[in-house]
Amino acid sequence: MSEHQEDVRDRTTTTVVHDKDEENYASAMETLKSAQRATEEEHAMGLREGIRKYPKAVFWSIWFSSALIMEGFDHAFVSGFFAFPAFQERYGTLQSDGSYQVPANLQSAVSNGVNAGEIVGLLINGLLADWIGYRWVMIGCLILMTAFIFLQFFATSIYMYLGAEILLGVPWGVFQTLTTTYAAEVCPNVLRPYLTMLVSLCWSIGYLLGTGVLRAFLSSHGQWAYRIPFALQWILPIPLAIGIFLAPESPWWLIRKGRVQEAGKVLHKLRSKDSSEDEIADTLAMMEQTVKIENEMKTTSSYWDLFKGVNLRRTEVTVGTYLIQELCAPLVAYIVYFLEQAGLPATSSFDFGMVPKLGRRTLVLTGTAFMTVTTFVIGFMGIPSISTHPNIGYGIGSILLIEYFVFFITIGPIIYTIVTEIPSNYLRNKSVVLARAVYNVAVLVYGQLVPHMMQKASWNWGAKSGFFYGSIMGLGLIWAYFRLPETKNRTFAEMDILFKNQVKARDFKKTNVDIASETASQY
Repeated sequence: MSEHQEDVRDRTTTTVVHDKDEENYASAMETLKSAQRATEEEHAMGLREGIRKYPKAVFWSIWFSSALIMEGFDHAFVSGFFAFPAFQERYGTLQSDGSYQVPANLQSAVSNGVNAGEIVGLLINGLLADWIGYRWVMIGCLILMTAFIFLQFFATSIYMYLGAEILLGVPWGVFQTLTTTYAAEVCPNVLRPYLTMLVSLCWSIGYLLGTGVLRAFLSSHGQWAYRIPFALQWILPIPLAIGIFLAPESPWWLIRKGRVQEAGKVLHKLRSKDSSEDEIADTLAMMEQTVKIENEMKTTSSYWDLFKGVNLRRTEVTVGTYLIQELCAPLVAYIVYFLEQAGLPATSSFDFGMVPKLGRRTLVLTGTAFMTVTTFVIGFMGIPSISTHPNIGYGIGSILLIEYFVFFITIGPIIYTIVTEIPSNYLRNKSVVLARAVYNVAVLVYGQLVPHMMQKASWNWGAKSGFFYGSIMGLGLIWAYFRLPETKNRTFAEMDILFKNQVKARDFKKTNVDIASETASQY
Protein backbone atom coordinates (compact mmCIF):
# COMPACT_ATOMS: atom_id res chain seq x y z
CA MET A 1 0.00 0.00 0.00
CA SER A 2 1.34 3.45 -0.97
CA GLU A 3 2.02 6.25 1.48
CA HIS A 4 -0.84 8.21 -0.08
CA GLN A 5 -3.30 5.35 0.45
CA GLU A 6 -2.21 4.89 4.06
CA ASP A 7 -2.62 8.61 4.70
CA VAL A 8 -6.16 8.55 3.22
CA ARG A 9 -7.06 5.50 5.33
CA ASP A 10 -5.76 7.15 8.53
CA ARG A 11 -7.67 10.34 7.82
CA THR A 12 -10.84 8.34 7.08
CA THR A 13 -10.48 6.34 10.32
CA THR A 14 -9.88 9.53 12.29
CA THR A 15 -12.94 11.15 10.74
CA VAL A 16 -15.15 8.12 11.52
CA VAL A 17 -13.94 8.01 15.14
CA HIS A 18 -14.41 11.76 15.46
CA ASP A 19 -17.94 11.57 14.01
CA LYS A 20 -18.76 8.67 16.33
CA ASP A 21 -17.49 10.61 19.36
CA GLU A 22 -19.59 13.60 18.35
CA GLU A 23 -22.62 11.35 17.90
CA ASN A 24 -22.10 9.78 21.36
CA TYR A 25 -21.62 13.22 22.90
CA ALA A 26 -24.77 14.54 21.26
CA SER A 27 -26.70 11.47 22.44
CA ALA A 28 -25.39 11.87 25.99
CA MET A 29 -26.33 15.56 26.02
CA GLU A 30 -29.81 14.78 24.72
CA THR A 31 -30.26 12.12 27.43
CA LEU A 32 -29.08 14.63 30.05
CA LYS A 33 -31.51 17.32 28.86
CA SER A 34 -34.36 14.81 28.84
CA ALA A 35 -33.41 13.67 32.37
CA GLN A 36 -33.43 17.29 33.56
CA ARG A 37 -36.89 17.84 32.07
CA ALA A 38 -38.20 14.71 33.76
CA THR A 39 -36.67 15.79 37.09
CA GLU A 40 -38.29 19.22 36.83
CA GLU A 41 -41.59 17.57 35.92
CA GLU A 42 -41.46 15.35 39.02
CA HIS A 43 -40.64 18.31 41.27
CA ALA A 44 -43.60 20.26 39.90
CA MET A 45 -46.05 17.33 39.93
CA GLY A 46 -48.84 17.52 42.48
CA LEU A 47 -50.69 14.62 44.06
CA ARG A 48 -53.75 14.81 41.82
CA GLU A 49 -51.58 15.10 38.70
CA GLY A 50 -49.51 12.13 39.85
CA ILE A 51 -52.61 9.99 40.28
CA ARG A 52 -53.94 11.15 36.90
CA LYS A 53 -50.69 10.39 35.09
CA TYR A 54 -49.90 7.11 36.87
CA PRO A 55 -53.28 5.46 37.61
CA LYS A 56 -52.08 1.96 36.75
CA ALA A 57 -48.97 2.37 38.91
CA VAL A 58 -51.27 3.15 41.83
CA PHE A 59 -53.39 0.09 41.09
CA TRP A 60 -50.49 -2.34 40.78
CA SER A 61 -48.78 -0.97 43.90
CA ILE A 62 -51.95 -1.57 45.87
CA TRP A 63 -52.23 -5.05 44.38
CA PHE A 64 -48.68 -6.00 45.38
CA SER A 65 -49.05 -4.46 48.86
CA SER A 66 -52.20 -6.49 49.49
CA ALA A 67 -49.95 -9.48 50.15
CA LEU A 68 -49.14 -7.84 53.50
CA ILE A 69 -52.78 -8.21 54.56
CA MET A 70 -52.17 -11.95 54.85
CA GLU A 71 -49.01 -11.49 56.90
CA GLY A 72 -50.71 -9.08 59.30
CA PHE A 73 -53.71 -11.41 59.52
CA ASP A 74 -51.61 -14.36 60.64
CA HIS A 75 -49.33 -12.28 62.88
CA ALA A 76 -52.42 -11.54 64.94
CA PHE A 77 -52.64 -15.31 65.48
CA VAL A 78 -48.96 -15.81 66.41
CA SER A 79 -49.27 -14.02 69.74
CA GLY A 80 -53.07 -13.90 70.06
CA PHE A 81 -53.69 -17.65 70.05
CA PHE A 82 -51.47 -18.11 73.12
CA ALA A 83 -54.24 -16.47 75.15
CA PHE A 84 -56.98 -18.25 73.15
CA PRO A 85 -58.86 -20.91 75.20
CA ALA A 86 -59.60 -23.38 72.36
CA PHE A 87 -56.01 -23.18 71.05
CA GLN A 88 -54.55 -23.59 74.55
CA GLU A 89 -56.66 -26.67 75.16
CA ARG A 90 -55.53 -28.30 71.89
CA TYR A 91 -51.82 -27.45 71.92
CA GLY A 92 -51.13 -26.54 75.55
CA THR A 93 -50.38 -28.63 78.63
CA LEU A 94 -52.69 -29.25 81.57
CA GLN A 95 -51.93 -27.08 84.61
CA SER A 96 -52.47 -27.92 88.26
CA ASP A 97 -55.51 -25.63 88.40
CA GLY A 98 -57.19 -27.54 85.56
CA SER A 99 -56.49 -24.95 82.87
CA TYR A 100 -54.35 -25.38 79.75
CA GLN A 101 -51.39 -23.25 78.75
CA VAL A 102 -48.77 -23.33 76.00
CA PRO A 103 -45.38 -23.40 77.77
CA ALA A 104 -43.44 -20.11 77.67
CA ASN A 105 -40.47 -21.71 75.90
CA LEU A 106 -42.73 -22.94 73.07
CA GLN A 107 -44.39 -19.52 72.82
CA SER A 108 -40.94 -18.00 72.34
CA ALA A 109 -40.00 -20.75 69.87
CA VAL A 110 -43.03 -19.97 67.68
CA SER A 111 -42.44 -16.21 67.71
CA ASN A 112 -38.71 -16.59 67.13
CA GLY A 113 -39.29 -19.28 64.48
CA VAL A 114 -41.48 -16.92 62.47
CA ASN A 115 -38.78 -14.24 62.59
CA ALA A 116 -36.07 -16.74 61.66
CA GLY A 117 -38.14 -17.87 58.67
CA GLU A 118 -38.62 -14.24 57.64
CA ILE A 119 -34.86 -13.61 57.74
CA VAL A 120 -34.32 -16.60 55.43
CA GLY A 121 -37.01 -15.26 53.10
CA LEU A 122 -35.41 -11.82 53.12
CA LEU A 123 -31.99 -13.12 52.15
CA ILE A 124 -33.44 -15.31 49.40
CA ASN A 125 -35.41 -12.34 48.12
CA GLY A 126 -32.24 -10.21 47.94
CA LEU A 127 -30.81 -12.66 45.43
CA LEU A 128 -33.82 -13.93 43.49
CA ALA A 129 -35.46 -10.55 42.91
CA ASP A 130 -32.33 -9.26 41.19
CA TRP A 131 -32.04 -12.42 39.07
CA ILE A 132 -35.58 -13.16 37.90
CA GLY A 133 -37.56 -10.03 38.70
CA TYR A 134 -40.14 -8.97 41.26
CA ARG A 135 -43.20 -10.58 39.67
CA TRP A 136 -41.95 -14.16 39.57
CA VAL A 137 -40.57 -14.03 43.11
CA MET A 138 -43.93 -12.80 44.41
CA ILE A 139 -45.89 -15.44 42.47
CA GLY A 140 -43.63 -18.23 43.75
CA CYS A 141 -43.99 -17.06 47.36
CA LEU A 142 -47.78 -16.85 47.13
CA ILE A 143 -47.89 -20.45 45.88
CA LEU A 144 -45.58 -21.55 48.72
CA MET A 145 -47.76 -19.76 51.25
CA THR A 146 -50.84 -21.61 50.01
CA ALA A 147 -49.00 -24.90 50.56
CA PHE A 148 -47.65 -23.98 54.01
CA ILE A 149 -51.13 -23.02 55.28
CA PHE A 150 -52.08 -26.70 54.86
CA LEU A 151 -49.43 -27.61 57.45
CA GLN A 152 -50.75 -24.96 59.79
CA PHE A 153 -54.37 -26.00 59.30
CA PHE A 154 -53.73 -29.73 59.81
CA ALA A 155 -51.13 -29.37 62.59
CA THR A 156 -51.52 -32.26 65.04
CA SER A 157 -49.06 -30.93 67.62
CA ILE A 158 -47.53 -27.67 68.74
CA TYR A 159 -44.29 -28.74 67.05
CA MET A 160 -46.00 -29.21 63.69
CA TYR A 161 -47.60 -25.81 64.18
CA LEU A 162 -44.14 -24.39 64.95
CA GLY A 163 -42.76 -25.86 61.70
CA ALA A 164 -45.64 -24.37 59.71
CA GLU A 165 -45.03 -20.92 61.20
CA ILE A 166 -41.30 -21.08 60.38
CA LEU A 167 -42.07 -22.03 56.77
CA LEU A 168 -44.74 -19.33 56.47
CA GLY A 169 -42.13 -16.84 57.64
CA VAL A 170 -40.18 -17.36 54.39
CA PRO A 171 -42.79 -15.85 52.00
CA TRP A 172 -43.66 -13.23 54.61
CA GLY A 173 -40.03 -12.09 54.59
CA VAL A 174 -40.29 -11.59 50.84
CA PHE A 175 -43.57 -9.68 51.11
CA GLN A 176 -42.09 -7.32 53.71
CA THR A 177 -39.56 -5.82 51.29
CA LEU A 178 -40.47 -6.68 47.70
CA THR A 179 -43.84 -4.95 47.95
CA THR A 180 -42.17 -1.75 49.14
CA THR A 181 -39.41 -1.64 46.55
CA TYR A 182 -41.89 -2.40 43.75
CA ALA A 183 -44.12 0.48 44.85
CA ALA A 184 -41.12 2.84 45.00
CA GLU A 185 -39.97 1.88 41.50
CA VAL A 186 -43.23 2.14 39.54
CA CYS A 187 -44.38 5.56 40.72
CA PRO A 188 -43.15 9.18 40.61
CA ASN A 189 -41.83 11.11 43.61
CA VAL A 190 -45.15 12.61 44.65
CA LEU A 191 -46.85 9.21 44.94
CA ARG A 192 -43.96 7.34 46.57
CA PRO A 193 -44.77 8.11 50.22
CA TYR A 194 -48.42 7.15 49.78
CA LEU A 195 -47.80 3.92 47.89
CA THR A 196 -44.89 2.71 50.04
CA MET A 197 -46.82 3.49 53.22
CA LEU A 198 -49.59 1.25 51.91
CA VAL A 199 -47.43 -1.62 53.11
CA SER A 200 -47.94 -0.50 56.70
CA LEU A 201 -51.64 0.14 56.11
CA CYS A 202 -52.20 -3.27 54.52
CA TRP A 203 -50.34 -5.00 57.35
CA SER A 204 -52.45 -3.06 59.86
CA ILE A 205 -55.66 -3.99 58.05
CA GLY A 206 -54.65 -7.64 58.14
CA TYR A 207 -53.72 -7.44 61.80
CA LEU A 208 -57.01 -5.80 62.71
CA LEU A 209 -58.94 -8.37 60.68
CA GLY A 210 -57.02 -11.16 62.40
CA THR A 211 -57.68 -9.66 65.82
CA GLY A 212 -61.35 -9.28 64.91
CA VAL A 213 -61.55 -12.93 63.87
CA LEU A 214 -59.94 -13.97 67.15
CA ARG A 215 -62.39 -11.80 69.06
CA ALA A 216 -65.31 -13.36 67.17
CA PHE A 217 -64.18 -16.94 67.92
CA LEU A 218 -62.96 -16.25 71.47
CA SER A 219 -65.97 -17.87 73.09
CA SER A 220 -66.15 -20.79 70.63
CA HIS A 221 -65.13 -24.31 71.57
CA GLY A 222 -63.49 -27.18 69.72
CA GLN A 223 -60.95 -27.35 66.94
CA TRP A 224 -62.90 -25.21 64.47
CA ALA A 225 -62.49 -22.20 66.77
CA TYR A 226 -58.90 -21.92 65.52
CA ARG A 227 -58.99 -23.95 62.28
CA ILE A 228 -61.53 -21.62 60.61
CA PRO A 229 -59.28 -18.57 61.15
CA PHE A 230 -56.40 -20.56 59.60
CA ALA A 231 -58.56 -21.53 56.61
CA LEU A 232 -59.48 -17.89 55.95
CA GLN A 233 -55.87 -17.32 54.90
CA TRP A 234 -56.52 -19.27 51.69
CA ILE A 235 -58.81 -16.55 50.36
CA LEU A 236 -56.17 -14.15 48.96
CA PRO A 237 -53.04 -15.95 47.63
CA ILE A 238 -54.38 -17.34 44.32
CA PRO A 239 -56.24 -14.17 43.20
CA LEU A 240 -53.17 -12.12 44.11
CA ALA A 241 -50.86 -14.46 42.16
CA ILE A 242 -53.07 -14.20 39.05
CA GLY A 243 -53.08 -10.40 39.28
CA ILE A 244 -49.31 -10.19 39.77
CA PHE A 245 -48.81 -12.43 36.72
CA LEU A 246 -50.66 -9.80 34.68
CA ALA A 247 -48.79 -6.88 36.32
CA PRO A 248 -45.88 -5.06 34.62
CA GLU A 249 -42.34 -5.66 35.88
CA SER A 250 -40.49 -2.86 37.65
CA PRO A 251 -39.07 -0.52 34.96
CA TRP A 252 -36.03 0.13 37.17
CA TRP A 253 -35.29 -3.62 37.27
CA LEU A 254 -35.47 -3.73 33.47
CA ILE A 255 -33.14 -0.72 33.20
CA ARG A 256 -30.64 -2.42 35.52
CA LYS A 257 -30.75 -5.43 33.22
CA GLY A 258 -30.10 -3.22 30.16
CA ARG A 259 -33.57 -3.91 28.74
CA VAL A 260 -34.32 -0.25 27.92
CA GLN A 261 -36.96 -0.87 25.26
CA GLU A 262 -38.94 -3.13 27.59
CA ALA A 263 -38.69 -0.50 30.33
CA GLY A 264 -40.19 2.02 27.89
CA LYS A 265 -43.10 -0.33 27.17
CA VAL A 266 -43.68 -0.78 30.92
CA LEU A 267 -43.79 3.00 31.41
CA HIS A 268 -46.52 3.09 28.76
CA LYS A 269 -48.48 0.54 30.81
CA LEU A 270 -47.98 2.43 34.09
CA ARG A 271 -48.95 5.87 32.79
CA SER A 272 -52.27 7.18 31.53
CA LYS A 273 -53.20 6.90 27.87
CA ASP A 274 -52.89 10.66 27.32
CA SER A 275 -49.19 10.67 28.27
CA SER A 276 -47.06 11.89 25.38
CA GLU A 277 -44.15 9.98 23.87
CA ASP A 278 -41.85 12.85 24.89
CA GLU A 279 -42.86 12.54 28.56
CA ILE A 280 -42.18 8.81 28.58
CA ALA A 281 -38.87 9.32 26.74
CA ASP A 282 -37.84 11.93 29.35
CA THR A 283 -38.68 9.59 32.22
CA LEU A 284 -36.71 6.82 30.56
CA ALA A 285 -33.76 9.20 30.10
CA MET A 286 -33.88 10.12 33.79
CA MET A 287 -33.66 6.46 34.70
CA GLU A 288 -30.72 5.94 32.31
CA GLN A 289 -28.97 9.00 33.76
CA THR A 290 -29.38 7.59 37.27
CA VAL A 291 -27.77 4.33 36.17
CA LYS A 292 -24.94 6.33 34.52
CA ILE A 293 -24.25 8.22 37.76
CA GLU A 294 -24.11 4.98 39.73
CA ASN A 295 -21.89 3.33 37.12
CA GLU A 296 -19.47 6.24 37.53
CA MET A 297 -19.51 5.50 41.27
CA LYS A 298 -18.72 1.86 40.39
CA THR A 299 -21.84 0.59 42.14
CA THR A 300 -22.95 -2.98 41.46
CA SER A 301 -25.68 -5.17 42.93
CA SER A 302 -23.65 -7.45 45.21
CA TYR A 303 -24.18 -7.63 48.96
CA TRP A 304 -20.50 -6.68 49.44
CA ASP A 305 -21.11 -3.30 47.75
CA LEU A 306 -23.44 -2.35 50.60
CA PHE A 307 -20.34 -1.82 52.75
CA LYS A 308 -18.08 -0.03 50.26
CA GLY A 309 -17.48 3.70 49.74
CA VAL A 310 -20.50 6.00 49.69
CA ASN A 311 -22.87 3.02 49.95
CA LEU A 312 -21.66 2.26 53.47
CA ARG A 313 -23.28 5.46 54.75
CA ARG A 314 -26.45 4.74 52.79
CA THR A 315 -26.58 1.23 54.23
CA GLU A 316 -26.13 2.59 57.77
CA VAL A 317 -28.99 5.07 57.31
CA THR A 318 -31.29 2.45 55.76
CA VAL A 319 -30.62 -0.11 58.48
CA GLY A 320 -30.74 2.47 61.30
CA THR A 321 -34.03 3.91 60.07
CA TYR A 322 -35.68 0.51 59.87
CA LEU A 323 -34.29 -0.39 63.30
CA ILE A 324 -35.87 2.70 64.90
CA GLN A 325 -39.27 1.33 63.99
CA GLU A 326 -38.69 -1.77 66.11
CA LEU A 327 -36.94 0.12 68.92
CA CYS A 328 -40.11 2.18 69.37
CA ALA A 329 -42.54 -0.74 69.13
CA PRO A 330 -41.97 -3.25 71.98
CA LEU A 331 -44.75 -2.23 74.36
CA VAL A 332 -47.08 -1.18 71.51
CA ALA A 333 -46.65 -4.56 69.81
CA TYR A 334 -47.47 -6.39 73.05
CA ILE A 335 -50.38 -4.19 74.07
CA VAL A 336 -52.87 -7.08 74.38
CA TYR A 337 -50.47 -9.26 76.36
CA PHE A 338 -49.39 -6.33 78.55
CA LEU A 339 -52.94 -5.41 79.50
CA GLU A 340 -53.77 -9.02 80.27
CA GLN A 341 -50.73 -9.27 82.56
CA ALA A 342 -51.92 -6.08 84.27
CA GLY A 343 -54.99 -7.98 85.39
CA LEU A 344 -57.58 -7.12 82.76
CA PRO A 345 -59.77 -9.97 81.47
CA ALA A 346 -58.95 -11.51 78.08
CA THR A 347 -62.00 -10.02 76.36
CA SER A 348 -61.09 -6.49 77.47
CA SER A 349 -57.53 -7.00 76.24
CA PHE A 350 -58.72 -7.97 72.77
CA ASP A 351 -61.04 -4.98 72.65
CA PHE A 352 -58.06 -2.67 73.23
CA GLY A 353 -56.22 -4.40 70.37
CA MET A 354 -59.09 -3.67 68.00
CA VAL A 355 -58.57 0.11 68.10
CA PRO A 356 -57.86 1.30 64.53
CA LYS A 357 -54.36 2.32 63.42
CA LEU A 358 -53.84 5.11 61.13
CA GLY A 359 -43.56 12.81 56.08
CA ARG A 360 -40.08 11.82 56.45
CA ARG A 361 -37.26 13.15 58.72
CA THR A 362 -39.65 15.38 60.66
CA LEU A 363 -42.16 12.57 61.11
CA VAL A 364 -39.48 10.19 62.36
CA LEU A 365 -38.02 12.72 64.80
CA THR A 366 -41.45 13.78 66.07
CA GLY A 367 -42.73 10.24 66.44
CA THR A 368 -39.58 8.96 68.13
CA ALA A 369 -39.49 11.92 70.54
CA PHE A 370 -43.14 11.33 71.50
CA MET A 371 -42.61 7.60 72.00
CA THR A 372 -39.51 8.26 74.13
CA VAL A 373 -41.24 10.69 76.48
CA THR A 374 -44.45 8.71 76.89
CA THR A 375 -42.56 5.44 77.45
CA PHE A 376 -40.67 7.09 80.30
CA VAL A 377 -44.04 8.23 81.67
CA ILE A 378 -45.21 4.59 81.60
CA GLY A 379 -42.06 3.69 83.54
CA PHE A 380 -42.86 6.20 86.28
CA MET A 381 -46.47 5.00 86.41
CA GLY A 382 -45.17 1.49 87.02
CA ILE A 383 -43.52 2.45 90.32
CA PRO A 384 -46.77 2.14 92.36
CA SER A 385 -48.30 -1.33 92.47
CA ILE A 386 -50.87 -1.80 89.71
CA SER A 387 -52.57 -4.56 91.67
CA THR A 388 -53.37 -2.14 94.49
CA HIS A 389 -54.01 0.80 92.15
CA PRO A 390 -55.91 -0.77 89.21
CA ASN A 391 -56.74 2.61 87.69
CA ILE A 392 -53.04 3.04 86.91
CA GLY A 393 -53.27 -0.04 84.69
CA TYR A 394 -56.05 1.56 82.67
CA GLY A 395 -54.06 4.81 82.57
CA ILE A 396 -51.07 2.95 81.15
CA GLY A 397 -53.37 1.24 78.67
CA SER A 398 -54.66 4.65 77.55
CA ILE A 399 -51.11 5.93 77.01
CA LEU A 400 -50.29 2.79 75.04
CA LEU A 401 -53.31 3.38 72.83
CA ILE A 402 -52.18 6.97 72.17
CA GLU A 403 -48.70 5.63 71.37
CA TYR A 404 -50.36 3.08 69.11
CA PHE A 405 -52.07 5.89 67.18
CA VAL A 406 -48.98 8.14 67.00
CA PHE A 407 -46.74 5.24 65.97
CA PHE A 408 -48.98 4.30 63.06
CA ILE A 409 -49.21 7.85 61.69
CA THR A 410 -45.49 8.67 62.07
CA ILE A 411 -42.76 6.06 62.48
CA GLY A 412 -44.78 3.06 61.42
CA PRO A 413 -45.64 4.02 57.83
CA ILE A 414 -42.99 6.60 56.86
CA ILE A 415 -40.10 4.20 57.49
CA TYR A 416 -41.18 2.20 54.43
CA THR A 417 -40.83 5.29 52.25
CA ILE A 418 -37.43 6.37 53.58
CA VAL A 419 -35.74 2.98 53.28
CA THR A 420 -36.60 2.79 49.56
CA GLU A 421 -35.31 6.31 48.85
CA ILE A 422 -31.95 6.15 50.66
CA PRO A 423 -30.24 3.23 48.79
CA SER A 424 -28.77 3.37 45.31
CA ASN A 425 -30.74 1.98 42.37
CA TYR A 426 -28.56 -1.13 42.06
CA LEU A 427 -28.64 -1.86 45.80
CA ARG A 428 -32.18 -0.81 46.68
CA ASN A 429 -33.61 -4.27 47.08
CA LYS A 430 -30.60 -5.68 48.94
CA SER A 431 -30.39 -2.61 51.22
CA VAL A 432 -34.03 -2.95 52.24
CA VAL A 433 -33.54 -6.70 52.69
CA LEU A 434 -30.53 -6.18 54.97
CA ALA A 435 -32.34 -3.50 56.95
CA ARG A 436 -35.37 -5.70 57.44
CA ALA A 437 -33.17 -8.64 58.43
CA VAL A 438 -31.52 -6.52 61.16
CA TYR A 439 -35.00 -5.38 62.16
CA ASN A 440 -36.07 -9.00 62.53
CA VAL A 441 -33.01 -9.75 64.66
CA ALA A 442 -34.14 -6.92 66.94
CA VAL A 443 -37.59 -8.50 66.98
CA LEU A 444 -35.99 -11.76 68.12
CA VAL A 445 -34.15 -9.97 70.93
CA TYR A 446 -37.25 -8.08 72.03
CA GLY A 447 -39.24 -11.26 71.67
CA GLN A 448 -37.10 -12.70 74.46
CA LEU A 449 -36.92 -9.57 76.62
CA VAL A 450 -40.50 -8.26 76.61
CA PRO A 451 -42.29 -11.36 77.95
CA HIS A 452 -39.69 -11.83 80.71
CA MET A 453 -39.88 -8.17 81.71
CA MET A 454 -43.67 -8.09 81.84
CA GLN A 455 -44.54 -11.60 83.04
CA LYS A 456 -45.34 -11.80 86.75
CA ALA A 457 -43.77 -15.23 87.01
CA SER A 458 -40.49 -14.02 85.50
CA TRP A 459 -38.69 -10.67 86.02
CA ASN A 460 -41.94 -8.84 86.78
CA TRP A 461 -40.70 -5.41 85.69
CA GLY A 462 -44.16 -4.56 84.40
CA ALA A 463 -44.58 -0.93 83.44
CA LYS A 464 -41.17 -0.09 84.91
CA SER A 465 -39.68 -1.61 81.75
CA GLY A 466 -40.63 1.78 80.24
CA PHE A 467 -37.36 3.15 81.68
CA PHE A 468 -35.35 0.56 79.73
CA TYR A 469 -37.18 0.96 76.43
CA GLY A 470 -37.44 4.75 76.78
CA SER A 471 -33.65 4.95 77.08
CA ILE A 472 -33.18 2.89 73.90
CA MET A 473 -35.69 5.07 72.06
CA GLY A 474 -33.75 8.15 73.23
CA LEU A 475 -30.57 6.77 71.67
CA GLY A 476 -32.49 6.17 68.43
CA LEU A 477 -33.72 9.78 68.52
CA ILE A 478 -30.16 11.14 68.87
CA TRP A 479 -28.96 8.96 65.98
CA ALA A 480 -31.84 10.07 63.73
CA TYR A 481 -31.20 13.76 64.43
CA PHE A 482 -27.59 13.57 63.25
CA ARG A 483 -27.72 10.82 60.60
CA LEU A 484 -31.17 10.70 58.98
CA PRO A 485 -31.46 12.99 55.91
CA GLU A 486 -34.62 14.50 54.46
CA THR A 487 -35.54 12.64 51.25
CA LYS A 488 -38.77 14.46 50.43
CA ASN A 489 -39.21 15.49 46.78
CA ARG A 490 -35.86 14.03 45.70
CA THR A 491 -35.45 11.79 42.65
CA PHE A 492 -33.19 8.76 42.86
CA ALA A 493 -30.55 10.57 40.76
CA GLU A 494 -30.56 13.53 43.16
CA MET A 495 -30.12 11.19 46.11
CA ASP A 496 -27.09 9.64 44.37
CA ILE A 497 -25.53 13.08 43.91
CA LEU A 498 -26.26 14.21 47.47
CA PHE A 499 -24.55 11.16 48.92
CA LYS A 500 -21.74 11.33 46.36
CA ASN A 501 -20.99 14.90 47.52
CA GLN A 502 -21.12 13.82 51.20
CA VAL A 503 -23.81 16.35 52.13
CA LYS A 504 -24.61 16.30 55.86
CA ALA A 505 -27.94 14.76 56.85
CA ARG A 506 -29.29 18.03 58.27
CA ASP A 507 -28.35 19.89 55.07
CA PHE A 508 -30.20 17.68 52.55
CA LYS A 509 -33.33 19.82 52.68
CA LYS A 510 -31.50 23.09 51.92
CA THR A 511 -29.19 21.75 49.20
CA ASN A 512 -29.59 22.36 45.47
CA VAL A 513 -28.58 19.52 43.12
CA ASP A 514 -27.23 20.01 39.59
CA ILE A 515 -27.70 16.80 37.60
CA ALA A 516 -25.53 18.00 34.68
CA SER A 517 -22.40 18.66 36.79
CA GLU A 518 -23.40 16.17 39.50
CA THR A 519 -22.69 18.79 42.18
CA ALA A 520 -24.58 19.91 45.28
CA SER A 521 -24.65 23.40 46.79
CA GLN A 522 -26.72 24.98 49.56
CA TYR A 523 -29.46 27.46 48.70
